[in-house]
Amino acid sequence: DRRSHLRRRRCRAVVRVAVLVSGGGTNLQALMDAQDRGELGPARIVYVLSNRKAAYALERARVHGGIETDVLSKVMQPDPEKYDEALLQRLKAQRIDLIVLAGFLGIVGEKVLARSSGRILNIHPALIPSFCGKGFYGLHVHEAVLARGCKVTGATAHLVTAGVDEGPILLQKAVDVLPGDTPETLQRRVMEQAEWHLLPAATKMLAEEMEEA
Repeated sequence: DRRSHLRRRRCRAVVRVAVLVSGGGTNLQALMDAQDRGELGPARIVYVLSNRKAAYALERARVHGGIETDVLSKVMQPDPEKYDEALLQRLKAQRIDLIVLAGFLGIVGEKVLARSSGRILNIHPALIPSFCGKGFYGLHVHEAVLARGCKVTGATAHLVTAGVDEGPILLQKAVDVLPGDTPETLQRRVMEQAEWHLLPAATKMLAEEMEEA
């Protein structure tokens, strides 16, 4: 009945989310805003980690409140294997269920991939398999799209595997390339029309699947 249904909703398991960031944190902001609107389902952002101490994304998380912030840079741990182990231990300490890469320019190592296989999500600012893989990040993607003369671009939410941008695609959204676009204007339109919608939707999708498993 309705009362038992409400009780089940109140007892709903929380899927603890870590968001890994490197820059300004606009995708993180989109996730936090979606959470505040009740649009992330059982997902709750509890931890934000950056590989750059100066990343403004950390300040966004602090202003939001209720989120632990952390820094793990290559300066702190230059050895890739030790960095992987240090990241793994931080995720374990925070009891993280789901990892979201939101503009994270670091490499997720083998140990983290093994622990969280199928539970690491990334947003890529192009329609995979186009303009993806090594070297395609940030403005480089949009520069390549414009150089090729594409009329349509977009963004892709996908699972993370050992191969760069090779994981299973979850969601995609197309965005028009307009006459007179620069890499900067195109980047902004892709974020506003695609990334900021896809990332929360994919986070909710994965969290709900994990809750039901």
